[in-house]
Amino acid sequence: MQLILILSGLVIGFILGLVAAFVLRIIHSKTAKELLAEFKRESEVQKDMNVKELENKKGLIDLQLSNMTSKLEDVSKLVHELEKDRILKFGELTKQLETASKQTSELIKTTGTLREALASSKVRGQWGERMAEDVLRLAGFIENVNYIKQKAIEGVGNKPDFTFFLPRDLKLNMDVKFPYDNYIKFIEAESESEKESFLKNFLKDVKDRIKEVVSRDYINPEQNTVDYVLLFIPNEQIYSFIHEKDSSILDEGLKKRVIMCSPITLFVVLAVIRQAVDNFALEKTSNEILSLFGRIKKQWDMFITSHDKLGKRIQDALDEYHFLKSTRRNELERPLNRIEDIRKQRGIPIDTSNLPESGVDN
Repeated sequence: MQLILILSGLVIGFILGLVAAFVLRIIHSKTAKELLAEFKRESEVQKDMNVKELENKKGLIDLQLSNMTSKLEDVSKLVHELEKDRILKFGELTKQLETASKQTSELIKTTGTLREALASSKVRGQWGERMAEDVLRLAGFIENVNYIKQKAIEGVGNKPDFTFFLPRDLKLNMDVKFPYDNYIKFIEAESESEKESFLKNFLKDVKDRIKEVVSRDYINPEQNTVDYVLLFIPNEQIYSFIHEKDSSILDEGLKKRVIMCSPITLFVVLAVIRQAVDNFALEKTSNEILSLFGRIKKQWDMFITSHDKLGKRIQDALDEYHFLKSTRRNELERPLNRIEDIRKQRGIPIDTSNLPESGVDN
């Protein structure tokens, strides 16, 4: 009996298990379908979203590409303009370089011509005199008024290049010297020994020019010259070179009463001369004015004296006039009035035969 009950229980349990498995299978089958459908719906939604996102990204990419294209076009246009400007600038630069090259060639040619010309001592002298005249003109000096050129000193025969007129009939002589040969050789020398030799010769040339000026009687008290003479070096560079290499030459010249001048220092000296002339003219004019004031004072005193005399005479005449008008007139009118009263009392008419009608008085 128990075995039957056990078997019965087993069969019932088996059947219940089958039913449960079938039910679970049905449930699982329905869930898988739903999950598949849900997955499909989500996939469609995700696909739509991806499509929209791709479309948005494509729009952004298209916009960026459009901006990049526009900027590239601007860059291309700028590069094109820069290229045109570069070509233009290059053309101008080429033209300027050609002009500079031409000017340099002309300058080299002119320098060569000038160098050849300055090789002649006569031409150097003429050029130096021309430089001096330019400085004189710049300082306001007039030939034959403030200075004279190439006029021989009386009794000596030497001719300074320039003679300046100073106050009180004084004179200042100046010679133009251009020590050029050994200077240019020094500049062009390559070895130190050659440079030293040419420098020594150049400084000797300068000292010789000083001695030459001293020996020409340009300082001559009999001709009313001052105690100094000017030595004009018409090149600022050469003057500076002398000062740089041996400044004692300038001191040596001063001891011999020779003042060395460059174009700039000559202008300063001329300015001092011009100021001295102007001051002397002012002093002379002032003296003349003071002299005229003295004459005016003398004439003024004479005028005052004469004026006082005339005033006294006028006053005397006026006093005499008042005396005649008052005292003398009264004395004359008194008897005349008495005679007129007697005539009227006696009824004697006035004889009007010889009187004009306008003078008739009844």
